Amino acid sequence: MREIVLDTETTGLDPAAGHRIVEIAGLELLHHVPTGRTFREYINPERDMPEEAEKIHGLSASFLADKPLFAAVAQPFLDFIGDAKLVIHNAQFDMKFLNAELKAVDLPTLPSDRAIDTVAMARKRFPGAQVNLDALCRRFEIDNSARTFHGALLDCELLAEVYLELSGGRQPGLTLERQQQRSAVAAPLARSARPPRPHRASEAEKAAHEKMLEKLTDPIWRQ
Repeated sequence: MREIVLDTETTGLDPAAGHRIVEIAGLELLHHVPTGRTFREYINPERDMPEEAEKIHGLSASFLADKPLFAAVAQPFLDFIGDAKLVIHNAQFDMKFLNAELKAVDLPTLPSDRAIDTVAMARKRFPGAQVNLDALCRRFEIDNSARTFHGALLDCELLAEVYLELSGGRQPGLTLERQQQRSAVAAPLARSARPPRPHRASEAEKAAHEKMLEKLTDPIWRQ
């Protein structure tokens, strides 16, 4: 099972308002385990960098000025992700930007059903709790001390660990193993068999039975 953990950084919140992708990264998983294969590109957005956005990801317009345009990295990016499912934190946001960029360079867009949204997974598992990446790292005791800025590749690495925890944890089949352990503990108790009862009643039992019959009207045992 091949999946790609994916993240982008942008100049703002809405591609319809002219905002662009400035960094894109992906990390390959096979059966939920990172393979070591990654993709990462900084992108020249061909526009200014709003101060609010730069405070989040630390990427300035001057830093991005000599980086490739999206058109130059689009096909290598598509080649990297192939037909794998895309694991994204707040998938709607990143898919919206990716499809806007792909459409602008006349490349096929990505269908929404390719995305696995870890925000939705976290809200389902922890209703009412914070589900941003930092909060989930704290919950699962994942070291995010290097995350001074939102960097796409670093966020992919952290999200890969969070996704593993949301998918059932680091030990696949843990629930089954616990059930097996409980079954072993709950072994049947040893019981000693009672000695067999003699077939015939004793004289004392016969006398007690006759005494009981005296109290009954027309008992069937005397008919």
